[in-house]
Amino acid sequence: MTVSGVEPVPAGLADVEPLEVRDEVSALSPRRLFWRRFRQDKVAVVSGIIIIAEIAIAIFAPVVVKILGLPGPNVQNPNLTDAFGSPLGPSWAHPFGVDQLGHDLLARVIYGARVSLTVGIVGTAIATLIGVTVGLFAGFYKGAVDTVISRLLDVVLSIPPLLLGLGIAAACSVHACVKGLVQPGIGAVIFLIALVTWPYMARIVRGLVLSLREREFIEASHALGASNARIMFREILPNLAAPVIVFATLQVPLNILFEASLSYLGIGIRPPSVSWGQMISEATPIFNTAWWFMVFPGAALLVTVLAFNLLGDGLRDALNPRYAR
Repeated sequence: MTVSGVEPVPAGLADVEPLEVRDEVSALSPRRLFWRRFRQDKVAVVSGIIIIAEIAIAIFAPVVVKILGLPGPNVQNPNLTDAFGSPLGPSWAHPFGVDQLGHDLLARVIYGARVSLTVGIVGTAIATLIGVTVGLFAGFYKGAVDTVISRLLDVVLSIPPLLLGLGIAAACSVHACVKGLVQPGIGAVIFLIALVTWPYMARIVRGLVLSLREREFIEASHALGASNARIMFREILPNLAAPVIVFATLQVPLNILFEASLSYLGIGIRPPSVSWGQMISEATPIFNTAWWFMVFPGAALLVTVLAFNLLGDGLRDALNPRYAR
């Protein structure tokens, strides 16, 4: 029965998307489709904005500190402590307070972002480059090559990272190592992070390549006479972009925490460089009387790690071909 001459919608067709909408979705390029999916995740977008803002602040740390009218991160002012030598708390002139030596904590947190982000991003980039290359060769050639590389991965993964960090810190704390390639401080920490984290990326890439090399388009490339190098870097590698980007994004906060742990133990970043982990370590003995000394660098570390994790989750959803919203 119809009302006012309008035909009823058949059951089961009410939820079907119009043909024009489906054609529009199918016509979108992968890049535009990714961007549309990513924009729908407001949490990931906000996290990305926070990370971009932190990177900009880290790059222009001297300018930001000057604009805020703060002293340098290593400028001591004994007048900012009380008669007993205890640091003074937050104020208009020093929003994050000062430490026991009179250093401005806001300036040190800003400069600490430069160190932490540099170590996390550069260390992850180097580990990703090594891991992708090794995993690509292991998964593609299989056989003896895969066996040798897999046993190497097992050996590296069996080494305790903190114990290795103690050894590298002892060897490279004063003089450069590896013929000058590994410098004390930030260079040694980046080297350690890359050394202990590349096997995780290599294992993921190896598993993906073992699956991709059996696909029909790889067989077609072999049939057309394509070389192994072309197949690996022109056919397989582009298909690894999405999982590699997602895993690298999730690995950055872990490496930032690893650097903070090393600095907290006194084997990471050392003065005059400033690190959030180093600041938390220095604040531990006086936390009862100067809570701000630990709270603000700890909050900066928390926000950064959380933002990277949420951004990684958003990228994983946006790059997932089975994703639908």
